[in-house]
Amino acid sequence: MASANVRIGQQALTVLDVALRVPCIFIIDAIFNSYYDPGSGWTGTAGKILIRVMGITVSSVVLVLSQKALFKVYTLFFAVLLGVAAVLINYYATSHIDFYSAYYKAALGFRLLPRNGPTLWLGMAVVQLLFGMGYVVLLNLQSVFAALMVLDIMIPLLGLIIELPVDVRQLVAVASGLALALNTAVCLVLKLKWFYYSCRYVYLLVRHMYRIYGLQLLVEDTWKRIRFPDVLRVFWLTRMTVQAIILVYVVKVVRHESGDHSYLTWDVFWDLFSNLIISGCDSMLTVLGMSAVISSIAHYLGLSILAFIGSTEEEDKRLGFVAPVLFFILALQTGLSGLDPEERLVRLSRNMCLLLTAILHFIHGMTDPVLMSLSASHVSSFRRHFPVLLVSLCLFVLPVVLSYALWHHYALNTWLFAVTAFCVELCLKVVVSLTVYGLFMVDGYYNVLWEKLDDYVYYVRSMGSIIEFVFGVIMFGNGAYTMMFEAGSKIRACMMCLHAYFNIYLQAKNGWKTFINRRTAVKKINSLPEVKGDQLRNIEDVCAICYQEFATSARITPCQHYFHALCLRKWLYIQDTCPMCHQKVYIEEEVRDKAPFSNNNGYVAPGGDLGQFAAPGGAEDEAAAGGAEPENELLEDNDSIEYDEDEWGTQNRETPIEEDYINDDTDSNGD
Repeated sequence: MASANVRIGQQALTVLDVALRVPCIFIIDAIFNSYYDPGSGWTGTAGKILIRVMGITVSSVVLVLSQKALFKVYTLFFAVLLGVAAVLINYYATSHIDFYSAYYKAALGFRLLPRNGPTLWLGMAVVQLLFGMGYVVLLNLQSVFAALMVLDIMIPLLGLIIELPVDVRQLVAVASGLALALNTAVCLVLKLKWFYYSCRYVYLLVRHMYRIYGLQLLVEDTWKRIRFPDVLRVFWLTRMTVQAIILVYVVKVVRHESGDHSYLTWDVFWDLFSNLIISGCDSMLTVLGMSAVISSIAHYLGLSILAFIGSTEEEDKRLGFVAPVLFFILALQTGLSGLDPEERLVRLSRNMCLLLTAILHFIHGMTDPVLMSLSASHVSSFRRHFPVLLVSLCLFVLPVVLSYALWHHYALNTWLFAVTAFCVELCLKVVVSLTVYGLFMVDGYYNVLWEKLDDYVYYVRSMGSIIEFVFGVIMFGNGAYTMMFEAGSKIRACMMCLHAYFNIYLQAKNGWKTFINRRTAVKKINSLPEVKGDQLRNIEDVCAICYQEFATSARITPCQHYFHALCLRKWLYIQDTCPMCHQKVYIEEEVRDKAPFSNNNGYVAPGGDLGQFAAPGGAEDEAAAGGAEPENELLEDNDSIEYDEDEWGTQNRETPIEEDYINDDTDSNGD
């Protein structure tokens, strides 16, 4: 119960921390979007610039404060706000209200105060008393000063009760306000010491983190500490909600004045939605806020898909990071916030189409490893395969539907060409994944060693990589045409350079490296001697890589270990050493060791020359010359050796057998 209360308290503090940082974003956004009149003279221009800079600086400092300092700042702010409200209420009451005639002059056209004199007096007294108590509590004043400040706030109401002249009442209200302002100023000056040490602490902390961890980690730590994505998300949603309420109210008023009392039609609703979306990306901060909302949507979408397909990979949970970054880059690249409203809506819809295709590509990257894992592990449960296959089918159908809809409504241009290219590339990647999945499923169904499977998988994936490389080159040309003839910008040029490096150069380099590695591995495998027939049956063991028996042949390494050719080739893709003893596998023929052949567990083949495997019958001739008969030998490996109790404790009554195993780091028993 206590832990639950603590957790609820921490969540409440987190919500309050985010809510108190949002007004800073509103102030900065309002300053950036405010109208600037350069024709007001040199003095007026300098003053406006100074006010803007101070507003942005103060808001930014408050935004990055620690939670404790933030609460302290807002405590002082609300105390000042309560004091100002109390002074304004006193001045308004002394200027516009007559308690005994129950007559008052309306301010701004509102008549909200009661007309009964005593009720009005009691209500004003209660409100001022609450404001005074809140003021002294927030400023943490001592008891004497607290009582004086509450009395100072209540004095103007006393002047109303004893019917002082209007001029005297206004003078009393002004004097009360000045006294309250003086006390507030003194309290704030006394807080300057705390403010100085807080700023110094923040400065020292930032300098220490910058020197130790660098600028990147400093920014990341601040980003997480102030929960900046949550702040941007709340800012954007609050701004959009307020604008939606205002727009709906204005539309209802206009329709009511025109005599139309019907509900909102679809056209009116679409106009409202379009205006909201247009205003939701009219500045850099609103674009960041929309990116934060997209991040939240993409994050939960990615988690839902991962749970549906049964994946637990942590790397696949980055969709909530990739999607907003891509959206923000597209917004910067197209200058979204600086476009005219109608053009901004069109550009935003185009960016959303590109973002959708990118999300579908990322989802394919999430499903492909699961497909390969299910097919390679020969999982036969239909319930495990169905979700992944369903998502793959959707990844194939959705790009086709999107391309058809776009081609049906738009003429060919560079944007439509890019979206179509991404859709076609995604469909081909899905086909490649399903083809490889089918090959593995066929291999698992027949339950026999399919030596050509690796080659077929490589051919299919290579074809997919080549097609992806070709599309990357095409998209680079499309971007170059757009930059030269349509909308060139520095950000677009930087993105093209990144695309050329990551999606063209590195992909070509890695593909060529894979090809060279495979060709080298095949060359190494072909250079190794091969065992077949009776000689293979004499070796009663399994492949040390796949633990399967040798059905047709085996390859012998220079260190006299043997493996399936396919297994050894896959191993050589990774490293050029023997899986058993880590010696070099590929040795030139003239320096190849002529050591006798032994199996993986220490059995020494009779004869001892690797060249005998090329000449049938050579082993028997050599055995006859040595006076041994291999067919009568007992073939046994280390795993089948048994000892009596006395022999298990010691060997030759001197050395324990455990020490022999520890001291012996070779793979064979005999010389």
